[in-house]
Amino acid sequence: MNPPGTMLRVWPGQPDPLGATWDGNGVNFAIFSEHATAVDLCLFDSESDCEEAHRVPLTEQTHQVWHGYIPNLCPGQLYGYRIHGPYLPDEGHRFNAHKVVLDPYARALGRGITWSDSMFGYVTPDHDLSISTSDNAACAPLGLVVDPTFDWQGDSLLRTPWHKTFIYEAHVKGFTKLHPHIPEALRGTYQGLASDPSIAHLRRMGVTALELMPVHHHVNDRHLEQNGLSNYWGYNTLSFFAPDRRYAAADSAADVINEFREMVRRLHKANIEVILDVVYNHTGEGNHLGPTLSLRGIDNASYYRVMPNDQRYYQDFTGCGNTLNMQCPRVLQLIMDSLRYWVQEMHVDGFRFDLCSALARELHDVDKLSAFFDIILQDPLLSQVKLIAEPWDLGLGGYQVGNFPHLWSEWNGKYRDTIRRFWAGDGGAINEFATRLTGSSDLFQHNGRRPSASINFVTAHDGFCLRDLVTYHHKRNLSNMEDNRDGDDHNNGWNCGVEGESDDPCIAQIRLKQRKNFITTLMMSQGVPMLRAGDELGHTQRGNNNAYCQDNEISWLHWNLDDSQQEFLCFCQSVVQIWHEHPVLKRRNFFQGRRIRGAGVKDIAWLMPNGGEITDQEWNSGAMHSIGVRLNGESMDEVDEKGEQIVGETLLLLLSNLPDSIPFLLPRHKPSERWITILDTSVHVDEILTTPFSENESFPLQGHSMAILLLSQGWPPVTQTDV
Repeated sequence: MNPPGTMLRVWPGQPDPLGATWDGNGVNFAIFSEHATAVDLCLFDSESDCEEAHRVPLTEQTHQVWHGYIPNLCPGQLYGYRIHGPYLPDEGHRFNAHKVVLDPYARALGRGITWSDSMFGYVTPDHDLSISTSDNAACAPLGLVVDPTFDWQGDSLLRTPWHKTFIYEAHVKGFTKLHPHIPEALRGTYQGLASDPSIAHLRRMGVTALELMPVHHHVNDRHLEQNGLSNYWGYNTLSFFAPDRRYAAADSAADVINEFREMVRRLHKANIEVILDVVYNHTGEGNHLGPTLSLRGIDNASYYRVMPNDQRYYQDFTGCGNTLNMQCPRVLQLIMDSLRYWVQEMHVDGFRFDLCSALARELHDVDKLSAFFDIILQDPLLSQVKLIAEPWDLGLGGYQVGNFPHLWSEWNGKYRDTIRRFWAGDGGAINEFATRLTGSSDLFQHNGRRPSASINFVTAHDGFCLRDLVTYHHKRNLSNMEDNRDGDDHNNGWNCGVEGESDDPCIAQIRLKQRKNFITTLMMSQGVPMLRAGDELGHTQRGNNNAYCQDNEISWLHWNLDDSQQEFLCFCQSVVQIWHEHPVLKRRNFFQGRRIRGAGVKDIAWLMPNGGEITDQEWNSGAMHSIGVRLNGESMDEVDEKGEQIVGETLLLLLSNLPDSIPFLLPRHKPSERWITILDTSVHVDEILTTPFSENESFPLQGHSMAILLLSQGWPPVTQTDV
């Protein structure tokens, strides 16, 4: 704030950097607007102010950046802008100086939105061509000048190799909101996520990277608030720099940034990377009837893609009303500056880009050689962090799985759908199932990419959670107050014979096996596994497959587990441990299906229940429901970071989606070797029999189940009498 009695002076300042920058003596303000005719900086004394205490014209303009420096201004100062210019929606311009708008480069929000009619730039929805003269200063979101200093105590990015990465997708609030062992004041916050009980769970689960659903400060849509709901997921960005203060335990808005940093620092100490789910494809200002909050009022025609033939309306490749204009260099700069800020100043380890195909549209079609990808490829900082694409949007040709360039990994929707179809009993999916299990080479190998380009997942925040996937066939989204129209109608799931929760022990047993099958398949697949938070706890959303607006116990994780949930959690931990222990599950290169370095067996072999290798005829029959996969860990033809050849143990995966058990003849091995069961989804994790199988013996593979066997060397074991 201004010290009492200080004269407010304005110096010319600098056009760079954009935003509000405190240098210890004052604050430089800089904001881009190509089409504005004048810019006023508005300074507020407190969050409760109904009007600005000072309105300061920024008369300096350099390269379409309006700027000024105010000496003696300090961190904690609240501010916004009034941008003057034409209100001509038909020409793409929606300037309205009656509205205070948020600086897109604000590092923190000192005040959020209070909804009122004054937040809209037009008179009524039927007359968005007529400008509103009502002042919104009492309701507008405000930026906050911050002190950028922080003691990182030597923290740096972890740089976990992709092939050793296990991602856990979580919501900051929902993960800890109901956790009984976290102090109540910290539940649902950045501090809560970084608390000892939270980190202990992530460590026990073997998580190496925590992917956080959006933490950029987002808009709670007015219609949701009117219905008693909220935009819980947060895919409705208001500020690309400010961490959402609603997830902070700190009382002061100025402390939110450091609370986030402390969370990252603590997670890094636990060897857990932090990946942010970011939404740069659109903002929370919606379509032409949306509010004027920031970019719309700063320079609508520059920041958004408007329709070429009718600039009153927006090109919408996102389903959210607008799309950012990637053809504008300043929009690209905004995104790149934001990304660099989160890496340099907040130490995040990577990003998952929501609806990433929208960012690749330069004219209309998706272009993997677009400026966005070129800039990231050449950036010495961003090219070194984890980059994950959600490789689709809602526009024509937007489904681009497998078509992103080098450096990028992708959410593999084809993996999700194929794995679901197989365990639902679709024998015709066996060909594609095998491809997905081994890293989806059909999607990624053609341009030299590796299995780590595939982010494998069975469930994510969007869609059924794992428990609901095996419990419901039909979505139950009435609580979203959209008459059950929202959410996907095609989930490729199986309710195991009964719709909804059931007390039938037989149904419960099948559903438990199915959940185990999904988790095991995920962790045994080549590529990068991603687990949806709560799936390991048996979390249910009661059939809601689009809980984006449910900031309540439908979405929050429940930590008081019954015996069945506890057993499933232990099972999940066991499967992840197997993944960590066996290099053959974390290959950097695709299988070749051939003998390696003269070894007697192939690097991978596909087996029928009779023990023979699957022939082309069986692959193409469309009627296979049981399959075996021998993964050769002895001759992997890969080296570690020091150039040493990697040698691991050989595993055998047996899978069947049939209802009845089948004898599966185990493949041949040396006389000194035996197959030993290390996991079986049909039995309790503590009841797995580890008795070695004799030569030519069959494994009793139960219906709807999966087993993992390990080839044990040096049989029979040496006993004391042999020494």
